Amino acid sequence: MNFFEGIIINPAFQVAFCAWLIAQILKVFTNLYKYKKLDLYRLIGSGGMPSSHSSFVMGLSTAVGLIDGWDSSIYAISLVFALIVMYDASGVRRSVGKQAIIINHIITDFYKTHQIKEEKLKELVGHTPFEVFAGAILGIIFANLMI
Repeated sequence: MNFFEGIIINPAFQVAFCAWLIAQILKVFTNLYKYKKLDLYRLIGSGGMPSSHSSFVMGLSTAVGLIDGWDSSIYAISLVFALIVMYDASGVRRSVGKQAIIINHIITDFYKTHQIKEEKLKELVGHTPFEVFAGAILGIIFANLMI
């Protein structure tokens, strides 16, 4: 069996991938509900509800726990990895998104009086704690359904 075959049949990876995919699809619908506008970019974009990063890593971590045991070293590694990713999604990346909003306002104001190329920064980068929590729950549910 080669590397790609091994990854594709790996149950922990299958859980993580399915949780990520469903979270990305759900973002289209939550965005449609919130803004009353279909935005298919949400299928590949970061940020939004639920956090696909959180669903991906918690799906993986939960699957590893179910397969290898909650007391295994590999579960501990995957859980620490998941917690770091989720902290980053709701902390650092969320702050970056807030800063982008402010910088975009500054650029817009500056553009009105100066001749510069107006380039907007991506504002939807991180997640609220609720979006991270929802993504984590989605990942845990998928792992329990699939393993």
